[in-house]
Amino acid sequence: MSIAERITALRALMADRGYDVYMVPTDDNHQSEYVGEHFKARAFITGFTGSAGTAVITKDEAGLWTDGRYFIQAAQQLEGTGVTLFKMGEPGVPTVEEYIANVIPQNGTLGFDGRVVAMGEGQALVDAVAPKNGKINYSEDLIDLIWEDRPALSEKPAFALGEEYTGESTKSKLTRIREAMKEAGANVHVIAALDDVCWTTNLRGDDIEFFPLLLSYAVITMDDMKLYIDERKLTDEMKANLAKDNISLRPYNAVYEDVKELSDSDVIMVDPARLNYALYNNLPKNAEVVQLTNPTVLMKAMKNDVEIKNIINAHIKDGVAMTKFMYWLKKNVGKIEITEISAAEKLDSFRKEQEGYLWQSFEPICGSGEHAAIVHYAATPETDIPVVTDGLFLTDTGGGYMEGSTDITRTFAFGKLTDRMKEDFTTVLLCNLRLARAVFMYGTCGYNLDILARMPAWERGINYNHGTGHGVGYLMNIHEASSGFRIAIRDREKAPIEAGMVLTNEPGIYIEGSHGIRTENELVARNGQKTEYGQFMYFEPITYVPIDLDAVVPEMMTTEDKEQLNAYHAKVYELIAPKLSEEEREWLKEYTRAI
Repeated sequence: MSIAERITALRALMADRGYDVYMVPTDDNHQSEYVGEHFKARAFITGFTGSAGTAVITKDEAGLWTDGRYFIQAAQQLEGTGVTLFKMGEPGVPTVEEYIANVIPQNGTLGFDGRVVAMGEGQALVDAVAPKNGKINYSEDLIDLIWEDRPALSEKPAFALGEEYTGESTKSKLTRIREAMKEAGANVHVIAALDDVCWTTNLRGDDIEFFPLLLSYAVITMDDMKLYIDERKLTDEMKANLAKDNISLRPYNAVYEDVKELSDSDVIMVDPARLNYALYNNLPKNAEVVQLTNPTVLMKAMKNDVEIKNIINAHIKDGVAMTKFMYWLKKNVGKIEITEISAAEKLDSFRKEQEGYLWQSFEPICGSGEHAAIVHYAATPETDIPVVTDGLFLTDTGGGYMEGSTDITRTFAFGKLTDRMKEDFTTVLLCNLRLARAVFMYGTCGYNLDILARMPAWERGINYNHGTGHGVGYLMNIHEASSGFRIAIRDREKAPIEAGMVLTNEPGIYIEGSHGIRTENELVARNGQKTEYGQFMYFEPITYVPIDLDAVVPEMMTTEDKEQLNAYHAKVYELIAPKLSEEEREWLKEYTRAI
C-alpha cells in the first residue's frame, strides 16, 4: 500500500470505530527515543523515517510534527503523500496539542494507543480536548489492524555486564533506589523505561536496533522486585543472579494486569515522562501516586570511576578505528569508488577489528557534499552518492563496546574547498573548542553553557538548529538524560552538570544545497579546584581522533585556540599512534601537527 492508501484505510477504521482524530507518535511502550521495527507505526503511516515525530490524522487532514534536525528530510519524504509537515518550534506553527484542540469537533473523540503515549502527554491531551467536551479512547492500536506484515517483537537473547564493567552491583543499585523511594514517601516504584530497568539489573539486550536494551518493565517494592520480560531471553545463570537479589520474573505484558492488584494504601512512585498512559491508568484509582523523575535517571548519568575508565578505553579503541578510516579515506578518495554507504561499511569494518566491539551505537550518518546539510541524513540505496573529491564529507557514527558507547562526528576535506567551506569548518571548530575549555561553578546547567559553543557562529550571523550536545549512556541510550547543551530548555536536560556525566559537544553549520559541517567530541565532567567560592568544574575531552587540518584557517584562531587544538592533537597522537602501522603513524604525525 502507498502512504495515501494506508491513510485511507486508517480513516475507514476511524469512521467505523467513532474516532474524529487519531494520533500516532514515535514511541514504543517504554517511551524510548529509538524503537524496534515492531513499533515504527508513525513511519508506516507517514513514510517519514526520522527518529522523532508525531502524526495526527483527521477525517480530511494528515499532519506530521518533527524538529529542526529533520525539516529537510521530512519535506523530502512527505512529498506526494498528502501529509503536511508542521515544523516544531517555528513561528506560527501550532503544537500537537494546540492542533488537536482546534480540529476536534464538539463532543468528538481522540484516539491513540495508550501504551505508546507518555503519561504526562496523555494528561496534556485530556486537557486539550476538554474545552470541547472531547473524549479520549486509548485502548486500540488502529495501525496494527492495517499493518499486515508488521514485524514481531524481538526475541533476541540478553547478556549481562559484570561489575568489572558496571562498577556497581544490582543489590547496591536497588538499595539506592529504595532510599530514593523512602525520601519520596513511596513504597512501590513502577518503571517502564528500558534504560532504567537495564541499568538496575546490569542486563543488556538487542531488542532495539543499535541500542543494547531489553524489552522489560519493573515494579520495585521495599522487599522485592518483579521483572517483566520474555524469560526465554535469559540464561539460567542470569535468572539465578536475579533471584539472589530477590528479583522474580513475570511475563512481559503481565504488568498491565499486575499493577491493578496494587493496594489502595500503596504510595506509588512513577515518572510521568517515562511511564506510558495505559499503564498509568491501570494503577488503582485510590492509591496515592507520586510523580517524580525516576531516581535512576540521575544515578546512571553520573558514571562511576570504573565506568569512566572503561568508557575512555572504548574511546581509544574507537579512535584507532576512526583514525584508520580517516587515513584510508585520505589515501583512496578519487582513486577508487567510495560512496556514503560503502564508506560507512568500511568504518564499521575497522571497528570490528577492535576487541569488545558489539555493533554500531546508532544508525550511521554519512553525508557527502550537499547531503551533509541534512542534519540527520541516513543514506539509502536510492540516495547513495560518491564521496566528493572536491568538498566536505560528514560522518556522525558510533560504536557499542563492552566498555561503553561512543558518538563521534568528523567532517573530512577533499580536493579544492571554497573559502566559505573553510571559514565554516573553522567556525565549527572554534565553537567546539570554546565549550570544551569551559570552567564553571557546580550547579551550572548545560543550557547555561550553550552560548559558549554558539558564539563563534553567532558572530558571523549563523546558527544551527539543534542542541549542542547530549548525555551519553554506558552501553545504553546514545541520548541520555539528565543534562545537555541547548538553548531551548527541555525537561529531560534541566539537571545541573555533575562530575562523571558524559556529554557530547557537537556544534555545526549547514548550508542547504552546498555543505554541512559538524565536529563532535565527548566530554566527561570533572571536579576542578575548590575555593572559598565553591566547587569549580571543567570538561575533559575523551574522543581521540584528528580534526581535519586541511580545512582549518589558522588566521581565524586566537593563540589560545591554537594551543588548545595543538594540545588535543598531541593527546590523540600519544594514545592512538602506538596502535597503528608505521605508515599510518607517519601520516597521523602530519595530521596532528602543531599549527
